[in-house]
Amino acid sequence: MHKTKLQTIYFSLLVAFICVLLPWSGTALKLRPDFVLLVIIFWILRAPNKCNIGTAWFIGLWVDLATGGVFGQYALAYTVTTFVAVIYQRRLVLFSNTQQLVYVLLLLIISQLTLLTVKIFSGNDVLGWTYFLPSVTGVILWQAAVALGLNTSRPSRSK
Repeated sequence: MHKTKLQTIYFSLLVAFICVLLPWSGTALKLRPDFVLLVIIFWILRAPNKCNIGTAWFIGLWVDLATGGVFGQYALAYTVTTFVAVIYQRRLVLFSNTQQLVYVLLLLIISQLTLLTVKIFSGNDVLGWTYFLPSVTGVILWQAAVALGLNTSRPSRSK
């Protein structure tokens, strides 16, 4: 196993954050996966002692500031999702690729349900089934990353 540097984690989170800030519009905006959450889930699997619930909360606050929505909604969604991911982290690294895909899909849906709950409580209308399309594209992106060699099967040793 190789060591995971903190700079690598922060750089990948910065790249994911920049992907959120790109000028998405139309269909691409409806299909845009939550890049930041996917990176957080990856690092929870690979380096759980360096990327944790606190990291997810802090990055969620930054996403809240960048998107201009209800302050704290992404922080809450990322924290809840990361909490569920941390609970099953030890088992998740033993899952096959298909089982990991299903679990990542469930994590992305948990995040979107948390965001939807906050949006409904803040007075927004209930959205249709297309609201959950980013979860599907997120799983497709996760599968593409695994197919290209991103190893999520065992955690790295980090010092």
